[in-house]
Amino acid sequence: MASTAVKAIQDKLFRGADDPVTPSSSDGDPRENRLSIQIPRPPKPEPPPKVSKASPTGSGNTIQKSYRERLSEKLGTDYQGAEKYRLQQDGARLRHWKRWGPYLSDRQWATVREDYSENGDAWSHFPHEHARSRAYRWGEDGIGGISDNHQRLCFALSLWNGEDRMLKERLFGVTGHQGNHGEDVKELYYYLDSTPSHSYMKFLYKYPQRRYPYEELVTENVHRDRNVAEYEILDSAVFDDDRYWDVFMEYAKDEDDPNSVYVRITAYNRGPEPATLHIIPQLWFRNTWSWPAVKPPMPSLNGSLTENDIQYIQVRHPSMEKYFMYCLPSPPPVDAEGAFVGDEDVIIEPELIFTENDTNFRRLYGGENTSPYVKDAFHDHIIPPHRPTSESKASVSEGDDQESPFANPRKRGTKSAAHYTFQDVPGNGGCAVVRIRLTAQSVSKVHNLEDEGVFDAVIEERRQEADEFYNSLVFSPMSDDFKQIMRQALGGMLWTKQYYQFIQNEWIDGDPAQPPPPPGRKDVRNKDWRHMHIDDILSMPDKWEYPFFAAWDTAFHCIPLAVVDPAFAKKQLDLLTREWYMKPDGQIPAYEWNFSDVNPPVHAWATFRVFKIEQVTVEFHMVDNIGIFNRSEPLPTGGNLRQADGTAWMAFYCLNMLNMALELAKHNPVYEDIASKFFEHFIFIADAMTYMSGSNELSLWNEEDGMYYDVIQLGPGNSIQLPVRSLVGLIPLYATLVLEPAVLNRFPGFKKRVEWFIDNRPQVSARNMANMKVSGKGERRLLALASKERLVRILQKMLDENEFLSEHGIRSLSKLHKDKPWGMDVHGERYEVGYWPGDSLSGMFGGNSNWRGPIWLAVNFLLIESLQRFYQYYGDDLQVECPTGSGEFMNLVEVAEEIQHRIIHIFGRDVEGKRATNGGNPKLDHDPHFRDYVWFYEYFHADSGRGLGASHQTGWSGLVAYHILQSGMTCRLPRTPRTPRSLVHHYFDETIDAHSEYGDDARSLHSAMSSMDLHTLGDLSPDAL
Repeated sequence: MASTAVKAIQDKLFRGADDPVTPSSSDGDPRENRLSIQIPRPPKPEPPPKVSKASPTGSGNTIQKSYRERLSEKLGTDYQGAEKYRLQQDGARLRHWKRWGPYLSDRQWATVREDYSENGDAWSHFPHEHARSRAYRWGEDGIGGISDNHQRLCFALSLWNGEDRMLKERLFGVTGHQGNHGEDVKELYYYLDSTPSHSYMKFLYKYPQRRYPYEELVTENVHRDRNVAEYEILDSAVFDDDRYWDVFMEYAKDEDDPNSVYVRITAYNRGPEPATLHIIPQLWFRNTWSWPAVKPPMPSLNGSLTENDIQYIQVRHPSMEKYFMYCLPSPPPVDAEGAFVGDEDVIIEPELIFTENDTNFRRLYGGENTSPYVKDAFHDHIIPPHRPTSESKASVSEGDDQESPFANPRKRGTKSAAHYTFQDVPGNGGCAVVRIRLTAQSVSKVHNLEDEGVFDAVIEERRQEADEFYNSLVFSPMSDDFKQIMRQALGGMLWTKQYYQFIQNEWIDGDPAQPPPPPGRKDVRNKDWRHMHIDDILSMPDKWEYPFFAAWDTAFHCIPLAVVDPAFAKKQLDLLTREWYMKPDGQIPAYEWNFSDVNPPVHAWATFRVFKIEQVTVEFHMVDNIGIFNRSEPLPTGGNLRQADGTAWMAFYCLNMLNMALELAKHNPVYEDIASKFFEHFIFIADAMTYMSGSNELSLWNEEDGMYYDVIQLGPGNSIQLPVRSLVGLIPLYATLVLEPAVLNRFPGFKKRVEWFIDNRPQVSARNMANMKVSGKGERRLLALASKERLVRILQKMLDENEFLSEHGIRSLSKLHKDKPWGMDVHGERYEVGYWPGDSLSGMFGGNSNWRGPIWLAVNFLLIESLQRFYQYYGDDLQVECPTGSGEFMNLVEVAEEIQHRIIHIFGRDVEGKRATNGGNPKLDHDPHFRDYVWFYEYFHADSGRGLGASHQTGWSGLVAYHILQSGMTCRLPRTPRTPRSLVHHYFDETIDAHSEYGDDARSLHSAMSSMDLHTLGDLSPDAL
């Protein structure tokens, strides 16, 4: 490689200078050639810039237009962006753009699927210490990795800092037994960006230069009780003096080839001194050969060289086309100013190493290996202290008695790696780069392999297309910070897709080629789900803490996912109802720890909402520890628990089914009768809010307190109301539906049944719900559990900052219980509920879930939508004080927006540069290499907004992206005064109303964004909600 070419590439990568090959765009927008630590700012909206760039033929003189420009000319007015075009191709099965994606788990060890113990202790049966040496049965994990959609071939990052006792090839955390608040990942990593087709993805891992404190993290957390905060890696000294690496991984697919992936790994030394880093990208097959009685045909990886001495790995798999991984030589490191370290003509060649993805029985169990090359061979090959002593080394050989090396010298196997060593990378921003290309193109067909300028241009163009895609979602002025939060939230949700395989009969019976599992294992869990046969890409809540699907989480995931990829969102909802998931009795599997657990019926709601977003563009234990008793177990008092939220969830479900039936009745009149059925079901479920206790009629509504409460019914005439002010009393607001007059007129049969029921069953239809006879704004009718009087009384408490309303949303338990906990003594034992705004102080449900105070975005989202629906009916006629006692009155859509803004404030940077979710950590708030990145936690401290629980729960916490898109344009900065509503009320008056699809006799209510064709994000009409 000529030194001038090296300098040109380094100028582009490290100095941010103008690309000598690629001229800047003609419209004057600067090209951001520098590998920035920040999410790139979106470019100007479409049409694409008239960019001329170097031809991929590599001639250097031929000028060719960008892919976006060529595609725009091809499609004309149908051009909606390069990424949307790929999604259209994928949907039409013209290109399989989603074949390759971020489908590796962040943690496969200690999962239920890998647990073959007799007692079901998944955490102990397959610990982290085994993961590097033991083959997985059901899936693979890695750092920032990708795989094909059946996870046959996997690619991920591994690293070594010269200090650790093992390679860093998977994320570490404490288990459910070790953490003082349950399991928790103890790593610093961020999902920064992804398009729906995964044509561009970006990931950041922060790797310490000191020895990773595995033992310290476990010991400190084990010794802490639940009253103390968790011990995190930033609490240790390992990141002191910024002695760490920022390792960015970027993936970019070829413009018209879904099977060609460019990978760029860029490592920055943030420490003050030079340091050495080993970058070891790995390519391997999932082990599918160790389990059947008859060994299947084996896949293979083989090392080779091109004519120009570029090393590559040839991939052969019985069910895949041939693939090739080209491992380009790397330029030497540079310092922060772009100056080379040492001789700039010396390039870094990788060492290709190979082994088998098989268990090291000798290391783990003292047994014999069938091959000298085993899963943990790279640790032994690279790290001398990791190697076994000469007495314990494997002595298996191929045809002779000589001791075999750790890696296969014949450069073949089922697991491979390219080992790059960068010596003395300068401190304070020095940088090293690795480029890998994974493609189905053979050596004779691949072009420009040595041209790093072309390689980087492909990545840059895909990044610009990602900018174009996300920019198309924002139609109004919004702060760069909010845009970045939105993009990281949506990108994180796309990153947390995972290949999930579970075949119940094989799992529970064991594999023919393996020892049979213990007999008692069959009775531990999930024995009634023998029909399950899962082999899909699923949306995970968190790929480390919850690397398994959770049915009711999935429903919330699909709302923001529908904004960026409606096809994937619909597929997720559809899968859970298919016969290989759903039980014959209709139960949807909950999660792998207990598929039979029962969750709230949100699936119908999510299905209808996803449909609407795309159209224009039993007993439930939902709140785990919110009550004084574990509601998944028999009551210690005896008797039955009448749950206000369980009843409300069923009413909510009926209204969603009714709404869907009316939508379907537009196309098939048979659904009109089904709508009538669900209307009647709703009425009778609402009536269940009142019940008989002996000869007395009692209610779950407490008239004195103005709240719904649970009731223990011990026997005839013996009931106890549990006056705990929690989400139990707010969830009845979810059961709300507004009917346009045109809907009733369009379906006369349904209208007749509704009116008959109102007239002939007044003792049922007039009790425990809003008055259905009274018309609201625009002659609309309201179906709701809460009457106007009850709604106002509930909102008085919900909007009271001394009760439910926090600066960061609606608390799951009233702050009233901080000074006034409520409890009762049963058989000499005290059961009590107090206000816990942060981590759980109870071991109930694993101790890592707390519904006794914190902010949960999923339930807040449903409350916000309920308020928007109530506004459709009441309009400006209903004004409530918000916050309670402030003297400021708002209509209900303004209240909904206020709650949205408070949720956005969890993540947004305030005037001092702080984010509430960071919990006051100055490094996270102000360090330039941290401050622009956001974690999306599972739930949030009710008083401070600090993130709690799973740190990468970009599932339902990704709902913040939806809030930003819907109301971010009007959101003030956190911790700044609100604009009085009287000053902006005229704005809503002028923009809130628009014509309904049903004609002039009805009006639809829209937010200020409704005219911007942003799917239905701004549409608050009855038809949209």
